[in-house]
Amino acid sequence: MATPTALPAAFTVGEVLTSADMNLLRGAFRVLQVNFVEFGTPGSNSTTTYADTGLTNTITPTSTSSKILVVAIQNGCGKEAGNSTSELIVNLVRGATELTFASGGSNGTSSVNYCGSIVLSYLDSPATVSSTTYKTQFKNYVAAASVRVQTGNTSNPKSMLVLMEISA
Repeated sequence: MATPTALPAAFTVGEVLTSADMNLLRGAFRVLQVNFVEFGTPGSNSTTTYADTGLTNTITPTSTSSKILVVAIQNGCGKEAGNSTSELIVNLVRGATELTFASGGSNGTSSVNYCGSIVLSYLDSPATVSSTTYKTQFKNYVAAASVRVQTGNTSNPKSMLVLMEISA
């Protein structure tokens, strides 16, 4: 598999590319595989400790130099009534490594506030050819009323986790 580091630093106007240069360009930054899962079971959490949402996906990279583009769409997100500082925090992890997070549902009042979906994306460099698992977790910003994710009904579609291996 070609890597962009083998490409010339620059091409000049009118230069004829060799077949080797063309093969390097053809192999760089391609989508090699895509794994997609959906999950729609409701979950709630009223603690400040992360709990798994149930949205999990696994990919086995073909090269240690590959990147994994992770896109998580967590649906049915929000907070229940109870505390003005309650806020849903959704975390994206690889194994036990936190990659990124997002929050929503806080409205500064003790009333219910559903924000719909939280989308997380991350370009990961796992540097492995072993099976690699990604998942989402969620918690409440404060130990108070519940926060919710993935209701998965007709008004809130199922949550999704897409993994794309990108050649480097």
